Amino acid sequence: MERTFIMVKPDGVQRGLVGEVIRRFETKGFTLIGLKLMQVSKELAEEHYDVHKERPFFGGLVEFIGSSPVVAMVWEGDGVVAAARNVIGATNPLTAAPGTIRGDYGVSIGRNLIHGSDAIETAQREISLWFNEKELASWQPTITPWLYE
Repeated sequence: MERTFIMVKPDGVQRGLVGEVIRRFETKGFTLIGLKLMQVSKELAEEHYDVHKERPFFGGLVEFIGSSPVVAMVWEGDGVVAAARNVIGATNPLTAAPGTIRGDYGVSIGRNLIHGSDAIETAQREISLWFNEKELASWQPTITPWLYE
């Protein structure tokens, strides 16, 4: 099974949208195998957003991600990386489709509520940054046979 990393950012936590995010992924049929509420250190934020370190918004992004708790999650399922990106919606909430998390709840690009891995390789890297294997549950929901052949 494929895995992806999802993070409800500080604005999503402050706005009380954690349950809604979880509901959408559960309803889609994915399995939650890791979850934690945490305050992000500057070092972890910098490592997570390392690909943006040369961009002018990097400092603000690192500062924002550490400004309030986040909810870090690992989800599992067939095609979960691509499907999660569809559930999340476009980076800019103003252009995100209705029915997506950002399309329904997002207000601005700087406060777009949620992060999701953009590729399988990225997901593997991000999961290993935020979780160790002992923090991930190995289980199969009883609904699995109703979702997959």
